Amino acid sequence: MMKKVVVGVIGSGFAADLHACAYQKVYGVEVVMKAVASLAPNAGEFAAAHGIAEVYTDYREMLKDPEIDVVDVIAPPFLHEEMIKAAIEHKKHVICEKPLTGYFGPADGSQSFTKEEAFREVQKKLKELREAVEAGGVKFMYAENYIYTPSIQRSLEFLNAQNSRILFMRAEESHNGSHAAHAALWKCSGGGSFIRQGCHPLSAVLYLKEQEAEKRGEEIRVTSVMADMGNVSGVLNEEELAFIETRAVDVEDLANVLLTFSDGSRAVIMAGDMVVGGVKNLVEIYTNKSVYYCNMAATDGLRAYHDQAQGLENVYVTEKLTTKTGWQNVFLEEELMRGYTGELQDFMECVAFDRQPKSGFELAAKTALLVYAAYDSAETGRRVSLEL
Repeated sequence: MMKKVVVGVIGSGFAADLHACAYQKVYGVEVVMKAVASLAPNAGEFAAAHGIAEVYTDYREMLKDPEIDVVDVIAPPFLHEEMIKAAIEHKKHVICEKPLTGYFGPADGSQSFTKEEAFREVQKKLKELREAVEAGGVKFMYAENYIYTPSIQRSLEFLNAQNSRILFMRAEESHNGSHAAHAALWKCSGGGSFIRQGCHPLSAVLYLKEQEAEKRGEEIRVTSVMADMGNVSGVLNEEELAFIETRAVDVEDLANVLLTFSDGSRAVIMAGDMVVGGVKNLVEIYTNKSVYYCNMAATDGLRAYHDQAQGLENVYVTEKLTTKTGWQNVFLEEELMRGYTGELQDFMECVAFDRQPKSGFELAAKTALLVYAAYDSAETGRRVSLEL
């Protein structure tokens, strides 16, 4: 008999839709999306589109359902910690979207703090979350889709076959910014483009170095972080911002971060909220024997041309593209190519067959820690040394 996994989703936005489509492609395990908890006006429409029977406005009520095995947290970052802990208290396995957690300012709401203080506070939060996960006896699965992209997994196959040494990586996620109001505010997102987008390529390079170290029987860790960040679109007036969604208030819209590893290798991460023309999802890997260009947003499977956009309002082309006229590169099989299909396949198998995911708590925690080491570095202008 096929194993069954019952899922409850928190959130009904863009990422939730990608997850829902990926759940439908899982094979070998029967996945039932039973409930969604969301305050968004589209919650009912989301549920109907994906065959979800129950809609809650309070996720705590959803957690009381004994049939639900897994809770998929796809909510704003400042809510992640409380939702994770609540799910664990109800003995639910947890899938959590990026980032795991962050620092959202003092309890008094003053937003008066240094990034060094934020770095220290995140270390405390990660310690508490680790203890909660370990004590809860449930599986924690970090929804880092980059890990599961066909391009990263196939590159890893080549790297392992040749036992290559990764010398340098350059990785990026950039686009023209988030339309969500909370993305502009530190108190909601815990940072700007680096925590929202840069966490993806950051996790990818950490994962690749971890896999290299395991293959070679070595320990490779990040020894330092150096970063430069800023709000470069802040110089633009409203007319000049016509094609850029970001309206950063107290967060960065451009980040460049250098990681140094204990084996002497390096990685550079870029995250921009001011890059027009669609999404850039890239990881370049340079080894002593090979080079790999991983493009998670490969959109050359179909080229289409339209003189006008009339009638195409509800036809999807690719994320963050602001026009549907002229020549377009259409993103085919987005859930697969961006890793969501492989991600949810892995997670459902982990729950059904009691094994650990490729992307788990340790990767989530290291990513969050390095994000805030980078914020500390950018504010102070110094290299942040650390032990991981």
